[in-house]
Amino acid sequence: MCGIVGFVGREEAAPILLEGLSRLEYRGYDSAGLAIWGAQDGLQVVKAKGRLQVLSDLTQGGATLHGSIGLGHTRWATHGEPSDVNSHPQVSERGRFAVVHNGIVENYMEIREFLQNQGITFVSQTDTEVVAQLLDYLYEGDLLDAVAKMLHRIRGAYAFGIICADCPDKLVAVRKDSPLILGHGEGFQMLASDVTAVIKYTREVTYLDNDELAVVTPDGVQVYDAYLQPVEKEQHHVDWEISAAEKGGYEHFMAKEIMEQPEAFRKTVFPRIRDGQVALDDLHFEKDYLEQLDKIYIIACGSSYHVGMVAKYNFEKLLRKPVEVALASEFRYSEPIVTGHTLALVISQSGETIDTLTAMREAKRLGARALAIVNVVGSTIAREADDVLYTWAGPEIAVATTKAYSTQMAVTYLIALYFAQMMGTISPEEYAAIVSELLLIPTKLETILAQSQDIQYYASLYFNHPSIFFIGRNIDYAVGMEGSLKLKEISYIHSEAYAAGELKHGTISLIEPGTLVVALASCRAVFEKEMSNVVEVKSRGADVIALTTEDLAGETAKTVDHTIAIPTTHPMLLPSLDVVPLQLFAYYVALQRGCDIDKPRNLAKSVTVE
Repeated sequence: MCGIVGFVGREEAAPILLEGLSRLEYRGYDSAGLAIWGAQDGLQVVKAKGRLQVLSDLTQGGATLHGSIGLGHTRWATHGEPSDVNSHPQVSERGRFAVVHNGIVENYMEIREFLQNQGITFVSQTDTEVVAQLLDYLYEGDLLDAVAKMLHRIRGAYAFGIICADCPDKLVAVRKDSPLILGHGEGFQMLASDVTAVIKYTREVTYLDNDELAVVTPDGVQVYDAYLQPVEKEQHHVDWEISAAEKGGYEHFMAKEIMEQPEAFRKTVFPRIRDGQVALDDLHFEKDYLEQLDKIYIIACGSSYHVGMVAKYNFEKLLRKPVEVALASEFRYSEPIVTGHTLALVISQSGETIDTLTAMREAKRLGARALAIVNVVGSTIAREADDVLYTWAGPEIAVATTKAYSTQMAVTYLIALYFAQMMGTISPEEYAAIVSELLLIPTKLETILAQSQDIQYYASLYFNHPSIFFIGRNIDYAVGMEGSLKLKEISYIHSEAYAAGELKHGTISLIEPGTLVVALASCRAVFEKEMSNVVEVKSRGADVIALTTEDLAGETAKTVDHTIAIPTTHPMLLPSLDVVPLQLFAYYVALQRGCDIDKPRNLAKSVTVE
């Protein structure tokens, strides 16, 4: 959600911080700010509601702020409306401390009331100002001691960047359940909430763990644990190119990332298939363990949850084990039935999604083994899971996920095949057929993307509709949920996905002449049933776009208004092809409506607060 960047070195900090913040715009934000300490000007703070460009214009690209140490922040409002005053950095009343923050301080009202009783005046509505004021109240000349005392008094999830005017040669970084990394360079150090903010300047990074604190100076970093004992940290080399986080000539990151899906799928799958066999070298599961599983819980949020919905169908078919898909935000509060024979499959692009992280911890506490599917190497979920498979999708910048969804889906295929072969629940013939088709998916994705102009045309016909419905059965229903979410996220059109057989149980009352229904009809096993539901909505005046396979397109076209045909593949793999036309449709509808596609309103890329 919020973006944090810090710099301490020997160069002017403000332009570097602005550049770093520009790399974090994808996370979602409503205001931005800088705090710079300079020998001549002391602590300087500039903040502005709105896009980062507003802040850049105010500071002439950082040129008006002089100093080689500072913090930058993009805020996604939680406590207090978006405004200049509520923007970060937040500064203590005496001007000694400036703080940037990602997360929520849960007991901020209690601390605020205490400090107000001590005569301290607050100017913002934020929980972050409480931290700055508390630091100043506790400070007695020892910065580290003040930070440690502050941490013992607050509750919640947080990543802090702290600058003290009395200690102008250092920054302090702290994290608990919210991501924060350190970047290391020659004569400078950085801190950030995401590697993308530092990659232009350094590829050497350190991942802070929970309850760790770092003192950052131009010449190095010292990390401490919660008891202020020094901790030795391993540095990691980031090997992806900065061009992966740039638009590459596309109008939007989302368009670029949709087009990258064939290659992303290849990178996820091809290295893990050797001699016709799925080879998951990072997993160490025994046949006996798998056979004794009483349940597989798939835990995720948003699009990752929709991946889980597809995986449920595939896992239950291939493994013959019960699978329950749980929204991570509900899992902890549902008194889940978890035993030592339960596998928790946890899915998160960032590996920092707070609801998913806390749900995984609860599942582990109850005895489950946690297997994580994540994209970001070194993320908290990846480190805390018992087993992890990386998607290798590279950076995804657009808030609305596309290639992360596709690569997560690909990993679930691999897991299903790997487990099924180990358990003996799949025939050699079917196993070989699915593996063979997996290797053809990227080429078939390229075929779909080459015909995107047809989908753009349909978007031009229906972009002004106030409400759009997606219907499907079985695995098509699960994919329809993702298509509906994509449309809502970036076009702001009301959209819902329904299991087609449920239409007659109430939803069909919403269908009236001119209503657009997108019918997914690629699953042959339920094709006739799906088409009977299409007839039902057509008879009530709906316009229908059908998404089907090439071998069913002729039959489908007899009933619907428009047909989008994808290449035929194994039924288990259909979602990887189905989802791309739905992504394109959402993109082109949003484009027609003039929406901010990469940064849709009110949304954040990585949700790190509950």
